[in-house]
Order: sequence, then structure tokens, then C-alpha cells
Amino acid sequence: MERGSDKHGPRLDEEQKHETEGMMRGGGTTHAEEWKEPEAMPSAGEESSSYPPGHAPGVSEGMTQRDVDVRSDLAKWLSDTHWPASKEELLARARREGAPDPVIDMVESLPDRDYTNMSDVAKALGLGVEQRRF
Repeated sequence: MERGSDKHGPRLDEEQKHETEGMMRGGGTTHAEEWKEPEAMPSAGEESSSYPPGHAPGVSEGMTQRDVDVRSDLAKWLSDTHWPASKEELLARARREGAPDPVIDMVESLPDRDYTNMSDVAKALGLGVEQRRF
């Protein structure tokens, strides 16, 4: 007894079988799956220019790699802060989150004032801040 679909005829069954044969054998995509074919990866040394302006990987203009690392570490421990926040609120947050001593020391070294965001904290610590290009 031949198994087939009861929703359409044998001709359509054979056509679908032919279209999916490559997939069933594991030999790659079939004509019916052209849209599923992956895009080619860039070869070694070839950069992809598919990043929107200002979002390319790497260090932003105006910052060093150290600035990026320090700012990232600070943000990790102060990320859920409700801005604006005072130095004391930032210090309490860092301690409550269990921040390491170098982060606590940086927050303690901040001038006593309110901060509007992480960029404001980075400026107060003398870290570079990315430049926005429009």
C-alpha cells in the first residue's frame, strides 16, 4: 500500500517529493528552499560594512580601550541605578551589588554631586567619552 497525502493528488505528492529529495538525502538545499540558503561569510581580512553609522565594533573615537573596559565594569555594578543619582546613592548601590574594591574606590573618588547617567560618571572620573557624529 502506497502512502500519500489524502489532501491532494499523486501528481502533487510526486512534485513535493522531488522538491524535498535533496533535504531528505542531506545533500544541501533544494530548489524549493533557495530562500533558506545562508549568506556567504566575509573572507579573512574582508570587513563587513553592514554596521549602521556609529555602531561598528571597536573603541569609539574619543576613548581608549582602557576607558571602555573601566566604564563597562562600572556600568556592570551601577546599571540599575535610578538617575539622577548622588555620589552616596552610587556608592550604596555598588556596595549592595557586591562590587569589587577597585569599583568602590572609583565611586568613592567621585566629587560630591548628582550624576545624570554613566557618561556623566565617566567624565567625572576622567575617562574618555565617545564622540557622536551626526
